[in-house]
Amino acid sequence: MGPLVAHAQMLHRAAGETGVRPVTQLPKGPAPFCPGSMLSLGEACRLEGWLVHVLPSSQSDFPGAEHFSSVVSRLCEMAAPGRWWLLWHGRCWSSQAGSTALLQPPDSLYPPIVASATSNSKAAKRRRLEHFKQRVHAAASVEEKLRLYGLLQRPKYMVYPQTFALNADGWYQSFTKTVFLPGMPPRAPPAAVKAPGAVAPEAAKTPEVAAGAAPEAAGAPAPGMEAVAAAKTTKPAAGVTPSLDIGELRSLACDALLQESFYQNKKRPFLYRDQDHTPGPFLTQLVSTLAAFLSSRNPLLTASSLDLNPEVNYYWHHGEEVVDRGHRKGRVDPVRFQIDDNPHLQIRVPKQLSEVVPLEANLGDVPVIDHKPSKLPLFKRQYENKVFIGSKVADPCCYGHTQFHLIPDKLKRERFIKAHLEDQIEVVYRANGIASLFAWTAAQAMYQGFWSEADVTRPFVSQAVVTDGKYFAFFCYQLNTLALTVETIENNPRKNICWGTDTVFRNVWRSGNVAL
Repeated sequence: MGPLVAHAQMLHRAAGETGVRPVTQLPKGPAPFCPGSMLSLGEACRLEGWLVHVLPSSQSDFPGAEHFSSVVSRLCEMAAPGRWWLLWHGRCWSSQAGSTALLQPPDSLYPPIVASATSNSKAAKRRRLEHFKQRVHAAASVEEKLRLYGLLQRPKYMVYPQTFALNADGWYQSFTKTVFLPGMPPRAPPAAVKAPGAVAPEAAKTPEVAAGAAPEAAGAPAPGMEAVAAAKTTKPAAGVTPSLDIGELRSLACDALLQESFYQNKKRPFLYRDQDHTPGPFLTQLVSTLAAFLSSRNPLLTASSLDLNPEVNYYWHHGEEVVDRGHRKGRVDPVRFQIDDNPHLQIRVPKQLSEVVPLEANLGDVPVIDHKPSKLPLFKRQYENKVFIGSKVADPCCYGHTQFHLIPDKLKRERFIKAHLEDQIEVVYRANGIASLFAWTAAQAMYQGFWSEADVTRPFVSQAVVTDGKYFAFFCYQLNTLALTVETIENNPRKNICWGTDTVFRNVWRSGNVAL
């Protein structure tokens, strides 16, 4: 041990006398070994490299340089047989690997500081909201996502598609961020319709088949068959399907009308039950007959599902309000809405209808109504938050084609005329078309995994026919966005679009005969 220490001290003094930086002035960092620890063969080799770094490039510049190689070799020979303790009274060095591990501080000694999840602060509210969004995003299935989406039950405004409220269509456009355009949607360009591959021809044709198959199905109920038949002749795109036999369609509609109005001996209907007496059964028979007839020309109708008196629900947030009473008074909550709809009939198909316009199309402005929904009036209730298209998520027919709605007797146009509210007659049809199609189409999008925090990546299209038995209005709705909450609507330029016609009436009785 004595010779080893003596040689080391000699090297240290030699480095100081020749102007080489002494060991105590070396740059900070790991050193090859640490005094007081045992020296292995590998450490001795690292010591040799370190001594070369300490001494100048020319070893002949200081006295005793000729002994440098012999000293280092002697150190290695002494370390090879076993492990020796090196004593160095000065700076303490350690091996590079060991010191790196010791010098690195741990990543985090304490957990991150976050807001309380149960306090009333704004930070706590943001944390709860972020946690809720993470749970919904991480849901393993659509059923689980829908369950989490409607888990929190608070009082919500009930939106009735068939309402007596004045000017309800503008309010419904504001609640759903919908642009209303009069008339039917534009037809798809022939190039897109003829494009080979599959669904494009069908989908491009269906928005008009609804104005033909569906509107015909609804346009027949009494008056509108001529208008519907005229519309039907223009439906099929050139080169896709042969022209329809309008005479055969008219014959089917006449048979259904005579069956319900002439051949059956029906009693007088109960009060406010006129719709269930003749128009309802007639519409059911007409739609089923025409759908079966048109299925040979539209393959979507072959695999479609026809629902009688289905239930359609949709729940969403739009805007903010301050809670004005109760134990939560003063808190800022999102404005919650729920639509519970019951169309008379609806057709669901396994393939999605094609878009009418691009997803980012801007075709108009949405009415802005800053008043509380209770001024419409709308009323609040608290019960289960539900999103439902009329079937379960696993149903293969998970896309909408056409809905058929019957206006109740309490909203007949005769009552509006008697109250001198003729301008509200068309409002009833528009409000019904906008609210019903928004709920149905938005629920279809949520069945595909989209929601307000994960907006749709493709448009969803549905159609509707609204009638009171004599007058018919046709609607087409394209859903472009579900992001209607306060957080998501600010930077969202998308708008939902609804096309709709005014009511059509044709007298079916001419000279004692049925003329459709």
